[in-house]
Amino acid sequence: MEFRATDTPRLDWTGDGLAIGFFEDAVELTGDLAQLDEKFGGILQELIAETEFKGKEGSSVSTRVGGSGSPVRKIILVGLGKAEALKLNSLRRSAAAAARSAKKEKCKTLGLSLPVWNNDSLLTVGAIVEGIELALHQDNRFKSESEDKGLQLEQVDLLGPSGQEEAINRAKQICAGVILARELVAAPANEVTPVTMAETALKLAEEYGLVAEILEQEDCEKLGMGAFLGVAKASDLPPKFIHLTYKPEGTPRRKLAIVGKGLTFDSGGLNIKGVGSGIEMMKIDMGGAAATFGAAKAIAQLKPDVEVHFITATTENMISGRAMRPGDILKASNGKTIEVNNTDAEGRLTLADALVFAEKLGVDAIIDLATLTGACVIALGDDIAGLWSTDDAVANQLVQAAEVAGEKLWRMPLEEKYFDGLKSPIADMKNTGPRPGGSITAALFLKQFVKETPWAHLDVAGPVWADKENGYNNVGATGYGVRTLVNWVLSL
Repeated sequence: MEFRATDTPRLDWTGDGLAIGFFEDAVELTGDLAQLDEKFGGILQELIAETEFKGKEGSSVSTRVGGSGSPVRKIILVGLGKAEALKLNSLRRSAAAAARSAKKEKCKTLGLSLPVWNNDSLLTVGAIVEGIELALHQDNRFKSESEDKGLQLEQVDLLGPSGQEEAINRAKQICAGVILARELVAAPANEVTPVTMAETALKLAEEYGLVAEILEQEDCEKLGMGAFLGVAKASDLPPKFIHLTYKPEGTPRRKLAIVGKGLTFDSGGLNIKGVGSGIEMMKIDMGGAAATFGAAKAIAQLKPDVEVHFITATTENMISGRAMRPGDILKASNGKTIEVNNTDAEGRLTLADALVFAEKLGVDAIIDLATLTGACVIALGDDIAGLWSTDDAVANQLVQAAEVAGEKLWRMPLEEKYFDGLKSPIADMKNTGPRPGGSITAALFLKQFVKETPWAHLDVAGPVWADKENGYNNVGATGYGVRTLVNWVLSL
């Protein structure tokens, strides 16, 4: 799809579909909109009246303008919500609504007129491109026949800000990372395995100039990664510890590490997930690793002057005669011993060794992402990720990066007293605590494996998957976290 930012007036644009944004309860036609309405024989006013269009955020209505001789075939009105509440994400959602409507109306070209947020054309154009690219992404890889047989939207003209090629290219590169993450999460566990994840990492390295290091089981044994390997024991597929590095030209200003949980399937182990537990969806348990790979793809193309390490300890959590048992004691690579009181709390065990590995790289900050706890979904719902951090500056940076991305975060407390629930009489700690505050005790567990480096943990169990269409997210994997991570790296 081609995007162009142009100063062509709405009155003069020609093409298949013309989409115009309206603020809520401000749908009167004045100025050039009144002229446009007159040009098309009152069709805009008629559409507003007949559909009772109010301009609510994400809403859209459309109608045919005229015959084959008309300079515009379809008019689309999209809602922006309240003017005083306009955010970048409002523009993403409205652009998504316009794009979906244009596709439904079989438009090959779309002219889109939306306001500029906060006098910032670069961020505005980027948000609009993201909304359209992500809304129109369809994953039909596993269908024998594609359901997407209609005309494709081929060109979008952003009416108002001219130029902005940098913003367009940047948004498309970020979206390519989001789409990679979506497709990794959406694919079934017989397609995305630890082996194929390693292959994907090597392919990313080859295509985008990253440095790839794949540690095999014996390498992990030499490093003392007993927590990670304890989880991996039951699988017939070999574990893969994946380390990708982006290095800029010249001396990097900072060194960062992004660590993603990479359970390509989670049966729960011997504490097997029961009926109604959603076990069939446990392919999404590598959502953190997928976001890590997506961020790597985007950052390698954007080329910031920051060194970034992308790390994931990848395996399955399965059941066999080799499986770790409830009550077993594992030793992590920093020497900490862990009594396993629940084999279904396996992600934190893999992350433990990954965090130790990341800190040994001498980075300035570590961020981990994980579909870690159902408790976080209970606390914050499906749309909001939890944030825990030992460093206020890093936490604030992530909150700001997420705000620009439109990915919701909420900072949660690292309540040290709750670590009492993880104390073990026979080891340094247990891997789970009591049910109350379960997402907090999970974060406190991870904290034991980062000594001094500023660190933040994102529990993304809710927002990595959408059960229904929501803004620019279609049903399925959302690619949550990629845009926040990229924004964070670029802002430093």
